[in-house]
Amino acid sequence: MALSNSQYNAILREYERQQAADRREHRDRLEKVYAKIPEMRALDKQAGISALSRFDRAMKDGTDEAEKGFSEEVADIERKKKELLKENGFPEDFMEMQYLCPDCRDTGLIEGRKCHCFQAKIIKLLYAQSNIDRIMEKENFNSFSFDFYDDAALIPGIGMTERTYMKKVFGICRQYVEDFREKRGSLLFLGNTGVGKTFLSNCIAKELIDRYYSVIYLTANELFDCVAGVRMQKTDDLAVKELYGFISDCDLLIIDDLGTEMINTWTASQFFYLVNARLTAAKATIISTNLSMKAMRDIYSERVTSRIASGYTIVPVYGKDIRLKKKLTEN
Repeated sequence: MALSNSQYNAILREYERQQAADRREHRDRLEKVYAKIPEMRALDKQAGISALSRFDRAMKDGTDEAEKGFSEEVADIERKKKELLKENGFPEDFMEMQYLCPDCRDTGLIEGRKCHCFQAKIIKLLYAQSNIDRIMEKENFNSFSFDFYDDAALIPGIGMTERTYMKKVFGICRQYVEDFREKRGSLLFLGNTGVGKTFLSNCIAKELIDRYYSVIYLTANELFDCVAGVRMQKTDDLAVKELYGFISDCDLLIIDDLGTEMINTWTASQFFYLVNARLTAAKATIISTNLSMKAMRDIYSERVTSRIASGYTIVPVYGKDIRLKKKLTEN
């Protein structure tokens, strides 16, 4: 389901409100500094006064001599301001405008194109319409429980219990979120049904959506149905076309239950194209599957698994079916 014009306008109004809030907060921070450091107000005005003075001299003299040394003068003023801020316990950037999204400066646009934060808002609305946001409210880092993982027997070849190992995996996922802005890495979760792969993906998705990154979550069936609709059937459905664009451009694409889709030569080739294109463009992807690496190689070809092995962090997930355990405890 595509967004309506009213929903797009609501997003634009949200940006306008945020820009106004940014300006108010900036003014409040300036007044806080001026109250504690009275000479800062004079320093703030000094660069503007100097610029006007130099302009007047240039107009009278008819030369550009007045411009010489201006950048050095401004740099000296900025240095003095930072020193005063530091001496009085303020961060060096305290007097600068602060934004929720520094990339677009809370405008929603970068060089005329929608910023990733704008895409994230669109996707969040789409999620709200499809009920996925409610799933992430239940499945997140705060609600993740280690109680369903065995803490007695050691995992063969690992030397850790399931619970200890999953704490390590949990830490990997947490760090993935913290490093996302700089690294944009990709993950492959391998494991049996019900061991927590989808839950971990939802944990990461919620954190990144809350940080205004664009995240698309699709089952393998939904993914290839969308790709087929655009590339093979040439659909006129705007919602499908919009989703297809997000699959290519979103900050994070999550593909759940890889291997449950109808597998043929076409889906295998499209899967390689998608994996390769997103790695080449430094776009992050998370894939969860019940397949082993050997099974993936047999189904999707050596070149796909080779590309994934070289470009993804592979995270095996161990344990028994948690959904079954939950049902047993509920009964």
